Amino acid sequence: MRQYSLCGLDIAANEYEIAVLREPASRGGSVGVHEVLQVGQEISISAPRNEFPLDRESSGRILLFAGGIGITPIMAMAEALGHAGPDFELHYCGRALERMAYRARLSSGAIADRVTVHLDEGPAEQRLNLATTLGPWASGDRLYVCGPSGFIEAVLGAAGQLGWPTAQLNREFFKAPERHGDVDENLPFTVEIGSSGLKFLIPADRSIAEVLSENGVFIPTSCAEGICGTCVVNLIGGEPDHRDFLLSDADKAANSKLTTCCSRAKSDVLVLDL
Repeated sequence: MRQYSLCGLDIAANEYEIAVLREPASRGGSVGVHEVLQVGQEISISAPRNEFPLDRESSGRILLFAGGIGITPIMAMAEALGHAGPDFELHYCGRALERMAYRARLSSGAIADRVTVHLDEGPAEQRLNLATTLGPWASGDRLYVCGPSGFIEAVLGAAGQLGWPTAQLNREFFKAPERHGDVDENLPFTVEIGSSGLKFLIPADRSIAEVLSENGVFIPTSCAEGICGTCVVNLIGGEPDHRDFLLSDADKAANSKLTTCCSRAKSDVLVLDL
C-alpha cells in the first residue's frame, strides 16, 4: 500500500486521496451524486444535526486541526470564533497548496492571521510539529480535529501523551477508523421495546436497526458505522457492547444510550426507550 505524508504524519493511501471527488469505492453516495443528480433537480433532505459542536465559551486556547477535506467543518468553527473573539489557532494540513480547499477564503478576512498552512511539499520547518503546537494542557483549552482517520489518531495520540484530558478532545470522522485490538465475537441477543414490551431476536449477523426496521420499529440510519449519530436511541435496561466511534467515554460508561447500527449487547437483553 502506498503511503502519503500528511504534514509529516504517515497516512495510508486509502485514507487520504483527494485527487478526484468521485469515489467509486464508496457506499453509494458519491456515485449517486455524480451519476444521478442533475443541475436544477429538487431533492429532499433531513434537518441538519450537529454531532461535532463547538464550545464558544471556552476560557482557554482553542486549537483547530484540519487534514485535507476535513477543513469543511473546521473552517466553519474558525469563522464563528473569528466573530466571537476567543483565542484560537487553525492548523490546516495538506499535500500541496493547489489541492487545498478554501485557500482564498482562509487567507483573507478576520481569521487570516489565525491560520497556519502545513504542506507536505513545503520546507521541513513548516510541517506540523504536534508536540510544539499542542504544548501541555491548561484549564479551559479545547481541541477540535477532522480529517483522515490516521491524521485524527495522530493528533489525539499526541494530545494524550501531553496530558490533554479526553473530555477536551473533539473529533469528527468521515469514515469509521480501523479497530485496534480484539473485538468480541458477535453473539445473538434480544432487544425489548420499552413502550410495548415487544421482543426481537438480533442474530449474530444482523444489526439492531436492521431487525427493528424490518419489524415495523423504524430506526433512521445513515453511516451504518457508528460515527454519525443518526441511529442513537436511549437505553432503559441491559448492558450494551458499544462499538461506535461517536459516544464519549462518559456516555458509554453511563450506558444510557447506544448506536443501533453497530453496537451489540453484553447482557442477554437490551431494553430500548422506543
